[in-house]
Amino acid sequence: MSKTIKLKRGLDIKLQGEAERNIVQAAQAETYAVSPLDFEWVVPKLLVREGDAVMAGSPLMFDKNRPEVLFASPVSGKVSAVVRGEKRKLLNVVIEADARQQYEQFDVKPLDRSTKEDVTEVLLKSGLWPFIIQRPYGIIANPQDTPKAVFISGFDSAPLAPDMNFALKDQSDNIRKGIDVLKKLTSGKVHLGVRANDDGVISMITNAERHVFEGPHPAGNVGVQIHHVDPVNKGETVWTVDIQNVAVIGRLFNNGTVDMTRVVAVTGSEIEKPCYIRAIAGAPLQSVLKGNIKKQAEGDSVRIICGNVLTGRKTSEDGYVGYSTNQITVIPEGDKYEFIGWAMPRFGKFSVSRSYFSWICPNKRYRLDTNLNGGHRPYILTGLFEKYLPMDIYPLYLLKAILAGDIDKMENLGIYEVVEEDFALCEFVDPSKNDIQKTVRDGINLMIKELN
Repeated sequence: MSKTIKLKRGLDIKLQGEAERNIVQAAQAETYAVSPLDFEWVVPKLLVREGDAVMAGSPLMFDKNRPEVLFASPVSGKVSAVVRGEKRKLLNVVIEADARQQYEQFDVKPLDRSTKEDVTEVLLKSGLWPFIIQRPYGIIANPQDTPKAVFISGFDSAPLAPDMNFALKDQSDNIRKGIDVLKKLTSGKVHLGVRANDDGVISMITNAERHVFEGPHPAGNVGVQIHHVDPVNKGETVWTVDIQNVAVIGRLFNNGTVDMTRVVAVTGSEIEKPCYIRAIAGAPLQSVLKGNIKKQAEGDSVRIICGNVLTGRKTSEDGYVGYSTNQITVIPEGDKYEFIGWAMPRFGKFSVSRSYFSWICPNKRYRLDTNLNGGHRPYILTGLFEKYLPMDIYPLYLLKAILAGDIDKMENLGIYEVVEEDFALCEFVDPSKNDIQKTVRDGINLMIKELN
């Protein structure tokens, strides 16, 4: 029986708009898009032009730093647009989808006769290798490396996060196959983190080393799970894969085709009917939201987030579902000035301190907006971050080392163990209103530049 790892530090933020337990099949959209912006430290180089025909699984671009890492089309059709931004930065490759989908066929050997090289080759050619993320740094894994372990978090503890046991209730065979594939890539074990008291399909997976976690968010963060099971030290590498992407990899090795269908939770207080949508990665948000956003009062607006409210990316309604998006959140935009707001009782606001009355109603769900309720201020030593980061590091000292560009101190203070999402709660509770996640990414990028 697996030992339960109990985490006391953290915070569950209860918001309105949790997805109801029903899955709606999204109709096939007219266009789909792949964006290199979904990945850190990638320099994309196009392999296609406007007008080219592609199939589902055909390569669209590669990483200039590692040309063997390809990014595949999620659908078959014709490349209708290559969208660029400032300085010709590649933003999206848009595909006009065929009415009837066609799939690239990949030569997949039985796993019992496959080597690490065989499995790696299939993942690279199919464009699924970008699903494998390495720690340290939180970037696409190097195919030439052999990690000491692979970690998969079987649950998400972020606000309004999807229930992965429900979303993947019919994918147990593909998840098992995907885990068997990942076993070929490591010299160690494949670790699967599950939530305490869960009895769904993910908890029934037996071909991985199971670890049970109990506690508030960020218990579902794979970085926190790595820290408590097998921490990353200097010179070591572990790989991580999102649980839905494990199922996509499993489908490739079961069927020989790339099927990027995933279940996305459409959540948030401004969603009329929060639910789960089954769609293909890269689908336009309009096809997923399609009139499901509540009508706003005159002058009000909403923020659409690919992901959760802590770590997701702001996008517009004409954007696209990300390569690994499991959740879309829609909340009010905090763009209104609140007259003497600091002096108001704010019964509908949430606070980790007793500044508001939220501490009286611990189970109340809130309709929160994006307003910072204050301006940027210098960091102060409060000991607050340590209450919400369940890792044995000193978060504020690490942030100061990053701001100072002190490589040695960053190493000693745990930069190899963290990525942005691990500091999301620290950013949420920060009384100084600083962009902590960006600071952490800047520090990681500095480490890559200096040490690689």
